[in-house]
Amino acid sequence: MRERTEYRSERVALVTGASRGLGEAFSEMLARQGFHVVATARTEGALAALSDRINNSGRQSTAIAADITSSDQMQQLCRAIYDRWRRLDLFVHAAVHAPPLSPVVHGEIADVKKAVEVNCTATWELITYVAPLLSLAKPAAAVFFEDDRAGQKFFGGYGSSKAFQIAVVRSWQREITTRSELRVEIMKPKPMATESRRRFFPGEDRSRLATPESEAIRLYGLLRHTGSELSFPDGDKD
Repeated sequence: MRERTEYRSERVALVTGASRGLGEAFSEMLARQGFHVVATARTEGALAALSDRINNSGRQSTAIAADITSSDQMQQLCRAIYDRWRRLDLFVHAAVHAPPLSPVVHGEIADVKKAVEVNCTATWELITYVAPLLSLAKPAAAVFFEDDRAGQKFFGGYGSSKAFQIAVVRSWQREITTRSELRVEIMKPKPMATESRRRFFPGEDRSRLATPESEAIRLYGLLRHTGSELSFPDGDKD
């Protein structure tokens, strides 16, 4: 019984795409809220800097550089979470591939394939790995972010792959029984001053855009408000 208590001593959150943008902001915000954040991304230097900031502030994080398109790396990541904590309380999927905007007839097929690999295939596969960990937390939540660009001109690769991703997540939502203690949430961030958006809309007035930090706080507040039964930690209020 003592071992089980130790496993439950801290809430654990896995954040993908954690080296920049909304993933980075969510990681720092969740650490302030009392989670041990397992932050993963491909960019090792930025990921290490994030983990240092969290840990130097007296909070807890573990940085794992990995590629979400690698089945072996994602399996090893989830196995490491199970071995250490025996569960996962919160999954925040912020990893995304945003190919350059282009007309459909001039799109680079390599970019389209990458978008499908990251936004579609890897997301689906990762769900199959984290779902068993989330089922052990009781309660738990999985969070995904919608960016509805499907059908917009020049957004063929990005818009279609994100639409596929969200369609898969909606199916998973509806497959979960009412007796389950797992919630799957699709959240819609406001337009943010990220590097991806800078590439999409060069020259845009970024002073009117939300910051990833403010959106992380707002979206987490919505998550807590719509699911108080999760009993997530209160942490800091900033």
